[in-house]
Amino acid sequence: MIVYKVSKNARILFVGINPHPGSYRRGVPFSNNKMFWYLLTRAGLLDENEKDLKSDELLKHIYDNKFILKYALNFVNLVDRPTRDVTELKKGEEQAGIKRALETIRTRKPKVVCFIGKITLNTFRGSRTCNYGWQRTIDDSKVYLMHFPIRGPAAVRVRELSEVKLASDES
Repeated sequence: MIVYKVSKNARILFVGINPHPGSYRRGVPFSNNKMFWYLLTRAGLLDENEKDLKSDELLKHIYDNKFILKYALNFVNLVDRPTRDVTELKKGEEQAGIKRALETIRTRKPKVVCFIGKITLNTFRGSRTCNYGWQRTIDDSKVYLMHFPIRGPAAVRVRELSEVKLASDES
């Protein structure tokens, strides 16, 4: 089971749709395919050796002990139930997670909310279309939509995460 890492005044709150069964079992978001973690490092959001990120044990230690405390990063999913594919999610299953994400944004006030993939943002908004990049703010938090980290060129995701990092570093 994934325990969400949420703190007050985080730099970035990452919002995902739901966990993969492997990530859920490990208790670390995006640990089934660790590309997300490599991208965070390449964009300068983490100061970790990519070799360490390959180890499930070391990645769990980083998530449990550094994600919030050292890096001021947070993570929530809209649906807690693990699936291999989002098509396995049931309509309405996301409602509690949307409320949780909104409450987290309003009470924890992250500088930037970064939605991971169009499906996540469209599900959150209850809409069908959106464009990558900056979105309208939620309360005082800047909002960004990044490409899903596993498919496509890593350079695009590193550029997006670098842009998010820059915005989260601004006062």
